[in-house]
Amino acid sequence: MNKQNGVIIEVHRFPSPNPNVELRVITYLSNGLRVKGMLAEPKIKGNYDGFLYLRGGIKNVGMVRPARIAQFASEGFIVFAPYYRGNQGGEGNEDFAGEDREDAYAAYLLLKSLPGVGAIHIFGFSRGGVMALMTGLQFPEAASIVTWGGVSDMFLTYEERKDLRKMLKRVIGGTPGKYPERYEARTPLYELENLTQPVLIIHGVNDQNVSVEHAYRLERRLKMLNKPVEGWYFTDFTHYFPPVTNRKIVRDLSKWMKSQIKR
Repeated sequence: MNKQNGVIIEVHRFPSPNPNVELRVITYLSNGLRVKGMLAEPKIKGNYDGFLYLRGGIKNVGMVRPARIAQFASEGFIVFAPYYRGNQGGEGNEDFAGEDREDAYAAYLLLKSLPGVGAIHIFGFSRGGVMALMTGLQFPEAASIVTWGGVSDMFLTYEERKDLRKMLKRVIGGTPGKYPERYEARTPLYELENLTQPVLIIHGVNDQNVSVEHAYRLERRLKMLNKPVEGWYFTDFTHYFPPVTNRKIVRDLSKWMKSQIKR
């Protein structure tokens, strides 16, 4: 790993939707590339846990939303959300949990370097689920991992999402039938024996974007390995949750994260 990974190059203030949270756009280094992301900090200075927010989607689909980042910061975290390479003026190109996982690793190091950051938690939404698990494998000292509507199996994503196949073939370089090793390398299910953190899985049972089977496969594998895992399943919801429920789950998962820290 490049020794300069996570080094901050530029910082620009960004208008915050929350009066209690400060937002900044950060340019940082990831294996020599200048990558951008958003930092959210409570305005009241102090010591806070770090929260690495790993977005879903690709390019302009699933972009980091300032209000979402501020929402987690208001729960008492210093939050950093990488945009991933090639987005919002950053260098390079995303490849869906291939080389762009390095942007998540460098973002973890960036958070770790910030003053006032204590334990660091890793959160992944949608495609960010695989990124979160991979980052947890890379940094065993991380306090906890949460996947919300998270992908866990890239073979299953290709099988289920016919609308994404063209994109997946383009960024990964082919189909699972032709290049199974490329999809396996993006599927953390095969490495979970090395995972050390407690995992919380949140998923809507009616999710059509990332089927609940991703959550079930992740939970089954972790339980088989006797790893600490908890599943919160919501029978009435899809990939997106109603605002009131969403806010409650944010509060609940924030409490869960903080309860996992060995003080």
